[in-house]
Amino acid sequence: MNTNSKGTETRAASVRTTSFDVAALAGVSQSAVSRAFTPGSSIKETTRQKILDAARKLNYVPNSIASSLTTNRSNMVAIILGSLENPFYVHVLHAFSQDLQRKGRQTLTFTLGEGMGTDEAILRVLQYQVDAVILTSAQLSTRMINLCHDRGIPVILFNRYIPHSGAYGVRCDNVGGGRMIADAFLAAGAASFMMITGDPNGTTSQDRVRGFVERLLEAGVRRDAILDYPGRSSYDGGAAAIDMHAETGKPFPDAVFGIADIMAMGAMDTLRIRYGKRIPEDIMVAGFDGIPESARPTYQLTTVSQPMAQMVAETIELLHLDDAIKPLDLIQDHPLPGEMIWGATVPRR
Repeated sequence: MNTNSKGTETRAASVRTTSFDVAALAGVSQSAVSRAFTPGSSIKETTRQKILDAARKLNYVPNSIASSLTTNRSNMVAIILGSLENPFYVHVLHAFSQDLQRKGRQTLTFTLGEGMGTDEAILRVLQYQVDAVILTSAQLSTRMINLCHDRGIPVILFNRYIPHSGAYGVRCDNVGGGRMIADAFLAAGAASFMMITGDPNGTTSQDRVRGFVERLLEAGVRRDAILDYPGRSSYDGGAAAIDMHAETGKPFPDAVFGIADIMAMGAMDTLRIRYGKRIPEDIMVAGFDGIPESARPTYQLTTVSQPMAQMVAETIELLHLDDAIKPLDLIQDHPLPGEMIWGATVPRR
């Protein structure tokens, strides 16, 4: 008798409470329960509290997988990231996660490991039921873009574009930002320059370099007065670029442009600690991105700040997550202007 009783209790405990159970206890419709657990849905606060109280009593937790089978929407957005050695993209991931969670969505994050291409990452993404893909890494084939679109999964690029691919998105005006850095150096009297560059195949690095070099050439600077060293978009890469130049035995230039803040920071520390250079008295340094770390007292870096919050918000807006039927405009390209942030590493004239 007791054994049967325990077995009955065990089976009863194993039965999952449903939204219909919560609706019955709260005295509302099942759709009201769904709205209560959907951020931004229209529902009276008193009704929502009544539903939440009933859910707590029944230990009810919404089943997102079951919901996705009903709505054909998983409420998951995949974000594909390249190297996280650049803190800018750590901040980007945090911003996307926060904004998407406020809209009742969750992020599914993929990082490109050693030797992994973006196409391979897309194939992994497609193993999951995601509603959209946000791509921050450099390369993606047209075939993969079409593969996603054929499955009704929009692909939006963040802070980059892939020419002739049919995939665009939201980015900073990197060419314009590069020109602003060049103008700052020129106004401060610099006559010789070094660039520390990132991914040679990425439009982000290419555009910053292009804007910087074009503006210097317009000002009459000779191309051979603009040095170029790879920095791998990392702190260590920025430091190594300074060492590479020192090994040539040539004088240091008047100004160093790290096309990402993290590389400029690595360059600064190496210039000061290993080579005894004063910044900006001996060498001027500027970066690009506006990461919070660059504003710390140790650096006070002059940089172009990307409008990250606006870029994230506009990227999410392009996805039409609340209107899956609305077609995407696949040729949209949204370049947003950066802001010059004056630190202590370039004299302001």
